[in-house]
Amino acid sequence: MSQLPKQRTEVSVPTSADVARLAGVSRATVSYVLNNNATVRISEPTRHRVREAATQLGYVPHAAARSLRAGHSRMVLLPSGHIPAGPLHQRFFQELQAGLRRLDYTVVQYGSAGLDADEAARAWAELRPVAVVVPPGITLTRHGTGVLTRSGAKAVITLGPEPVEGAHGLVMDQRRVGAGAVGHLLARGRRRIGVVMPREPGLAPFSEPRLAGARQAAGTAGAHVLPLPLRYEEESAAELAGGWRELGLDAVFAYNDEYAMLLMRALQDAGVAIPGDTAVVGADDLLLGRLLRPRLSTVRMELAMEHPLAETIDRLVHHPGTAPVHHDLLRTSAVHRESS
Repeated sequence: MSQLPKQRTEVSVPTSADVARLAGVSRATVSYVLNNNATVRISEPTRHRVREAATQLGYVPHAAARSLRAGHSRMVLLPSGHIPAGPLHQRFFQELQAGLRRLDYTVVQYGSAGLDADEAARAWAELRPVAVVVPPGITLTRHGTGVLTRSGAKAVITLGPEPVEGAHGLVMDQRRVGAGAVGHLLARGRRRIGVVMPREPGLAPFSEPRLAGARQAAGTAGAHVLPLPLRYEEESAAELAGGWRELGLDAVFAYNDEYAMLLMRALQDAGVAIPGDTAVVGADDLLLGRLLRPRLSTVRMELAMEHPLAETIDRLVHHPGTAPVHHDLLRTSAVHRESS
């Protein structure tokens, strides 16, 4: 009876010693090159030879050992949000990740759906990140911030409408969005303004401050603001548009461009002329809004930072214990097009 040849059950893992032999250098030189140590002068041909040897062997430095040498990990944790990220946030986080990679940090995204605020912070802390950047839509408490810093996080940064005690805060005051939209409508002579309030979960931290900003702007001009609950569904938009004339509104700030496009089509289907009967303003300045007829007026948003966030994180890692600082990032400007 023939026997099958034994299969290898172990795979030989290349080591830094293997890379050193192939490149003809010391293990220390391999470490300096692959860990991007700039304090030791190594010629570019030698660096190239080491990298080529590592690539040929499939060698990857051990993250845990690297962290022990450095005294901390090089991991920056980006928890995943529970709400759809708008184009502003997408661009911001793409630039952040690219900047962190250039500074030799490992960026890890972490899903925390189903966890409450403090459970999520403990789950993040288990990974021992050197920094955590908490995006809008995820709650971080003062207790959670303490858990992270005690676990070794040298920088805890939040992005959102309000700062968190104990953490560095990049504040995006959503009231400016609502105020900018309503200010634009007031300048166009509108006085009875609806404000869309999305019914989708997780959007309240954005929609409620936008409503507050809209009310503040309207109040100074003696105008009226009416909140309008709306689901992101054609049926919900059609229902709202069906009773539009009874509401007596001459304008609407529709939370963002997506809700504005949804509602605008429903209003047109219901025979409401735009902007003749009702002016419509969104937010985000999406390209698709410019392709509509009429073209969609909007509030354009930008994030203004004196220094790139990746550089700020790197500075905090090297100078831990810096007192938390809050920066107001959001800049807004109304863009007038045909819908208003």
